[in-house]
Amino acid sequence: MHRAELGRRLAHRQAVDLLGVLGQPAHRDVHAEAGDRFARRLTAAQKARLPKSYWDWTPILEANRRGYFPYTPATNLLYGLHAALDLLDEEGLPAVFARHDRHAAATRAAVRGWGLEVLCADEREHSSSLTAVLLGEGHDADEVRRIILDRFDMSLGTGLGKLAGRVFRIGHLGDINDLTLAGTLAGVQMGLELAGVRVDPAGLQAALRVLRTE
Repeated sequence: MHRAELGRRLAHRQAVDLLGVLGQPAHRDVHAEAGDRFARRLTAAQKARLPKSYWDWTPILEANRRGYFPYTPATNLLYGLHAALDLLDEEGLPAVFARHDRHAAATRAAVRGWGLEVLCADEREHSSSLTAVLLGEGHDADEVRRIILDRFDMSLGTGLGKLAGRVFRIGHLGDINDLTLAGTLAGVQMGLELAGVRVDPAGLQAALRVLRTE
């Protein structure tokens, strides 16, 4: 499926979910689909026997009948969504996807330039939103993360499950630019050196070459 088509379908699905909760006027078929899906979810919630709080629709529906919401409404999230969609619309989805692909390629170039391994079983399936870096034996990835957080106030993702302590994750998703990524990779390189991980300092230059040429 083409990325633009995928983006359109995801946007449509998210609109359906949002409209189903908010009950705002919408195109007839979208609103009908939202109503059907919400009814199914409500039925499932009523039949579920597990204790629940977040997914308990009862207090929400009772308050809605009086025109209220039982908790502090997440209006700030809706304002944030509106601003995020404006940013995406201004840049254009093809440009957004291309920027993420480019930043991911620069990050992988840095990791390999350091002499470390990018954790990915299939070279054709690299993520454009984050890069997992595998450390060799004798090094604790969580200790590297701690040092980078303490010294540079930068938080890296941890390894999960059997990869805990073996990998850290560099995120490159969202509203970032070349300079933001370059600063991130510089912080990672310095943190690795402070943690005693032997890396080739040419790794950062490898990333900058990608950013300059692509």
